[in-house]
Amino acid sequence: MSRARFSMTDLKRAFDIEQMSSVSRIQHDFWPLDEIDPKNAKFPCCIVWTPLPVVSWLAPFIGHVGICREDGVILDFAGSNFVNVDDFAFGAAARYLQLDRNQCCFPPNLSGHTCKQGYMHAEFGTAMTWDDTLQSSFRHFEHRSYNLFTCNCHSFVANCLNRLCYRGSMSWNMISVAALILFKGSWINFLSIIKSFLPFTVVLCLGLLLVGWPFLIGLFSFSLLLMGWYVLGTYCFKNLLEC
Repeated sequence: MSRARFSMTDLKRAFDIEQMSSVSRIQHDFWPLDEIDPKNAKFPCCIVWTPLPVVSWLAPFIGHVGICREDGVILDFAGSNFVNVDDFAFGAAARYLQLDRNQCCFPPNLSGHTCKQGYMHAEFGTAMTWDDTLQSSFRHFEHRSYNLFTCNCHSFVANCLNRLCYRGSMSWNMISVAALILFKGSWINFLSIIKSFLPFTVVLCLGLLLVGWPFLIGLFSFSLLLMGWYVLGTYCFKNLLEC
C-alpha cells in the first residue's frame, strides 16, 4: 500500500516537473517578429526616438521616446493621463533600437523568475509576455501627470524596461534610457539625421551671427543645467523624478 502511494506521488511530481518545463519552454519560445518597417511606423520590440520641437533645437541630444509592442505599434507617454497608441507624438521616428526578448524575464508563475531580482521584480509588477508588460505600464501611466522635468516619456520607457527586468536590471531610469538609444540606436535614414540636427545647426549659426560667442556660452550653460538636473534628480534625489 505504502509502495503504491509512493509511486503515485513520484508520478505526480514527475508530471508537475514536466508541466512546468513545458510552460517554461512556451514562455521562451517567442513568436517571430515582423521586419522593421519605418515607412508604416512599425518597429517590433523597439525603443524609438524623435527630436522635440524647440527643446531639441537647443539640445539635440534630448528628444521624445516610445516603446513598441511585438506587432510594431508604438506606445508613448505624451501628456498627463495619456499614452499614445500607434500615433507617435512629435512626428515620425528618427532612431530606433530593437531589444532582445531573450534578455527579459517572463516568469510563468510568481516563483519562476529567471532573473536575480525575483522578489523585487514580483513586487514591482511582472507579466508573462512582452505586450502584457507594456500594457501594465500603459495602465500605470494613464493616471500620471506629464512633466518634462520630472515624469516624461523616458520615465514610461524606463518603467517598461524595469517590468521586463531587461538585461537583468531593474534600475532603468531617464538617463539610462536616453543613453541606450543615444549610443546604441540606429538612424532610420540620412534624412532623419538632417531632421534631428538641422534646426540646431540653424539656431547655432543664427545665434553666433546675431549675438556672438555669448550665445554659445549661454547655449552650453542651458544644456549643462538641463543635464545636471536630470543626473542629480535621478541619482542624488531619486524621489524628485519618480512617477
